[in-house]
Amino acid sequence: MTLIMAGWLITSPDEIPREKYGVRVLGNTVVDVGPNQNLMKNYPDDVVVDAKEHIVLPGFVNAHTHLYGVLAHGIPVDNPPADFWEFLKDYWWPKIEDSLDKEMIAAATTWACIEMLQSGTTTFYDILEAPNSLPGGLLTERNIVKNSGLRGILSFEATERSGEKAALMGVEENIALHEISKSDELISGMMCLHTTFTCSKDFIHETHLKAKKVGLGLHVHCNEGQYEGIWCEDRYGLRPLEIYEDLGVTNSKFIASQCVHLSEEEKLIIQKNKVNVTHMPLANCEVGGGIAPIPELRDLGVVIGLGSDGYINDFYEVMRGAFFVHKARLQDPGVMQAEAVLEMATIGGAKALGLENVGKIQEGFSADLQIIDARFPTPITEENLIEQVVLWRSARHVSDVMIAGEWQVRDNQILGIDVEQARTTLHLQAKRLWEK
Repeated sequence: MTLIMAGWLITSPDEIPREKYGVRVLGNTVVDVGPNQNLMKNYPDDVVVDAKEHIVLPGFVNAHTHLYGVLAHGIPVDNPPADFWEFLKDYWWPKIEDSLDKEMIAAATTWACIEMLQSGTTTFYDILEAPNSLPGGLLTERNIVKNSGLRGILSFEATERSGEKAALMGVEENIALHEISKSDELISGMMCLHTTFTCSKDFIHETHLKAKKVGLGLHVHCNEGQYEGIWCEDRYGLRPLEIYEDLGVTNSKFIASQCVHLSEEEKLIIQKNKVNVTHMPLANCEVGGGIAPIPELRDLGVVIGLGSDGYINDFYEVMRGAFFVHKARLQDPGVMQAEAVLEMATIGGAKALGLENVGKIQEGFSADLQIIDARFPTPITEENLIEQVVLWRSARHVSDVMIAGEWQVRDNQILGIDVEQARTTLHLQAKRLWEK
């Protein structure tokens, strides 16, 4: 039994932060939350963690990432792509995804797990696309994630762009991961397809049925750039989400990531069918894709999670991206307040991924939390604490991370991973990739 005595406690973005409140953890679960003095009185024999100069808050849920993306950080590009379609066909597919092997995937997964732990992320959803790693690429990733202690939902992005055989192997890879992870508390699976312009209607429908049969949710990239919508209208006379709705795949277990270029009808399809959305503010800017209409979707009651997209994994930076870009797009400083951003980064992401009892510090929830430095240069109040955290904290302020009741970061040190060895290995594998 562990008592964490906090200077400030944020249990959830929709609740008032509490000063001198703490958390009791028993096994993998939060079993009590209350004033520090009450917890000390009620549980005198528990192990006490003194966090009185710190803030305790829920661990982040990175609802969309590509762990292998760290291999491309800093890669030289002779001719920058002119748009998102060129980014895919001339750069990302041939130079990154089609060149990945299992050694590269293992090195990238290890380093991405380090970056996530360092910034307070406790749960993530990953999409691997590496056709030349099949079969077994996703299982390689699983073994690394298991060792890290992170809660991971893993998937392989099935696509027909590499041919029918590779597409079917991608689907089977997801089912295999699901089967071996059924009893795993921290590792689980998801069915994943790429887009309407790399997957035929028949393949989408058949994959949906396979996912439904084994109880998996379905994730797709959707309207990340303008290309997909134009392509669908030219080929089918419909927008991407209209196609998915016609195929019967839009429901509460369907995740549409990106959703940058949506028609008004597509927004209503998302609302009506309870489709979950994941938002990647920094990555969308990096590829020139645009800025998703997230405030508008929130007004419609859509469940939205936040993701790094494998670009910048410091989730504090991702939150700041979400906080700022919508104010600029709408020219309205009142939209996307800090509480809304933190909600997407925690309980919103958990809901989007279909996770129960994750994303809050509350009795009965998994003990997934982070401890960060509370020594701001200006005073903390109940009213300003969440904004202070979103705007002026970063990975360097995270001292401790607990996942399912187990410490994975203590006193700024990641437990169970040799960080310097991981750095050296990633450097070697990135060099291999860049030289291909």
